[in-house]
Amino acid sequence: MNPRPSILVARAIFPEVIASLREHFEVDTNDDDVALTPEQLAQRLQGKVGVLTTGSERVDAALLAACPGLKVAANIAVGFNNFDVPAMTAAGVLGTNTPDVLTETTADFGFALIMATARRLTESEHFLRAGKWNKWALDMFAGADVHGSTLGILGMGRIGQAIARRGAHGFGMKVIYHNRSRLDAAIEADLRASYVSKDQLLQQADHLILVLPYSAESHHAIGAAEIARMKPTATLVNIARGGIVDDAALAAALREHRIAAAGLDVFEGEPKVHPDLLTVPNVVLTPHIASATLATRRAMAQLAADNVIAYLTEGRALTPLNPEVILA
Repeated sequence: MNPRPSILVARAIFPEVIASLREHFEVDTNDDDVALTPEQLAQRLQGKVGVLTTGSERVDAALLAACPGLKVAANIAVGFNNFDVPAMTAAGVLGTNTPDVLTETTADFGFALIMATARRLTESEHFLRAGKWNKWALDMFAGADVHGSTLGILGMGRIGQAIARRGAHGFGMKVIYHNRSRLDAAIEADLRASYVSKDQLLQQADHLILVLPYSAESHHAIGAAEIARMKPTATLVNIARGGIVDDAALAAALREHRIAAAGLDVFEGEPKVHPDLLTVPNVVLTPHIASATLATRRAMAQLAADNVIAYLTEGRALTPLNPEVILA
């Protein structure tokens, strides 16, 4: 008998997902859940035909050259800036991601971060925990209203649209957005959203949320110049990817109160956080957990596993990033 194909699961995932993979493959797991270096990843992929990755593992030309037997890499995320998709296509390696299953959960968190930022939840909790609350004051931690305000969305894919729906229909917000391409009129009408230029978005939004994919073009899409265009009373929330915001420029703007507050779930160079962000009070910081409910994270891991199973056993994929590999 031919031995069963072997795959790697690069980070610790749910046991039931591992069990579904072991029905088809020999599975090498990273139970310690320590992020592998590029050299360690290449070593662990020797003799493997598939890998389940997270944002911690980069699949690029160097890795592909070192692992010629690799056929599929399934990212447990909707974003895939850790994949060099053209290099993967050239090497005949399929890439997949996990769209849709995390849309509503991530939108919930994005809106939670908007509200926490606007209403100064982190500042007020730190104040209380430090034992500083000894009287009530009319303006104590007075923040900004969310209901009836202007919600600006940069990036209007699935998650952006889900956030727009919450803002318009749940909180009576005026929704404006900027995107690489404008939505169909029917979708705009359903979301009660208006397309504006990026400059108009920056100037008009009371609460600006970033939901665009990371790329070379979107690197530091929000930097010092863009922050300078925002209202001094505005808030900025990033649930997209680190690197879209210039974290150093944002920390300086927060310290100088050039915008009111920020909420960040993603960071440049994460899990490291720019030290200046840790010293300003008017920022809400969370450790990349926008999709972190048990149900959603299980669904993400299972979709990645199902992609690997489908491709290696049937030559198809559920959510391919480069379907031309399948057709080749």
